[in-house]
Amino acid sequence: MSAFLDELNATESQALAALREVGDPAALEQWRLAWIGPKGRLKGLLGSMKDVAPADRPAVGKRMNEVKIALEGAFEASKSSIGTARPKATGPMLDVTEPGLDLTIGRKHVLTRTIDELIEIYARMGFTVATGPEVEDEYHNFTALNIPADHPARDPLDNFFIDGKHLLRTQTSTVQIRAMENTKPPLRIVSCGRVYRPDEVDATHSFMFHQIEGLYVDKNVSMVDLKTTLLQFAHAYFGAEAEVKLVPSFFPFTEPSAEMHIKMNVRGQWRWVELGGCGMVDPNVFKAVGYDPEVWSGFAFGLGIERIAMRKYGIPDIRWLYENDLRFLTSV
Repeated sequence: MSAFLDELNATESQALAALREVGDPAALEQWRLAWIGPKGRLKGLLGSMKDVAPADRPAVGKRMNEVKIALEGAFEASKSSIGTARPKATGPMLDVTEPGLDLTIGRKHVLTRTIDELIEIYARMGFTVATGPEVEDEYHNFTALNIPADHPARDPLDNFFIDGKHLLRTQTSTVQIRAMENTKPPLRIVSCGRVYRPDEVDATHSFMFHQIEGLYVDKNVSMVDLKTTLLQFAHAYFGAEAEVKLVPSFFPFTEPSAEMHIKMNVRGQWRWVELGGCGMVDPNVFKAVGYDPEVWSGFAFGLGIERIAMRKYGIPDIRWLYENDLRFLTSV
């Protein structure tokens, strides 16, 4: 018995001495496995109890239990101490007095800002905001806008049809139809939103872009009112030096019709670029929504928001607006 008790005492002393050398959680776990784990030294001694004489086993068992409690207590104390201790610094010291890096603050996309600016300008002219769906039926996208069934604009190759009767709208003019269907004249609205046309993508064209639609209906509205509204917008938004002109054109839903052109820098060269179409609302459009064209008159316009933003912010290529290049997004 004396030899077994000596071995127990030696095991306790060696284990505690080894524990005092432990300095991190990984080494502490290795100590636990080596001394008090399922395959540790203490378990090995427990297996030798069969060689102890039966009369001596109570005393040896008591001592075995004391050693086990002592080592487990020392392990828990070390675990608590090592777990709360600060890790040793392995890198350079942090200078807390050094100025930090400036935070990058996000902002609205240039197109969103342009839309907000346009709405604000037209609101000062008395226009209210109207909205409409991007998926339209043929009636609102073509028929009610006086576009005949055999018109090239209805060609499936020039539209994004979803099924035989529905398509992605090709113009925000659909909103003016819906507004007139639900509102008695007079009315004055603008609508901003996405439109879709299968155009070939280049510096000034895209298959998806944004328009701002304007509609003013009242008694005795004339082409002079339309021209004045567009010129006031151009000078308010681009500045008094902005060069704009109205060029005669044709649209099925306006008569007479015109295109609004503005001079802008496209890849280093100043040239005239069409912003959109405009004109006096055709009497057939009024008849489609139940307005009497003998009593009411009005004008409508649809302008490309991307081209407005390009002229305003000096952007030479429409594709830059959709490439998500951080260098571009943080510069405009």
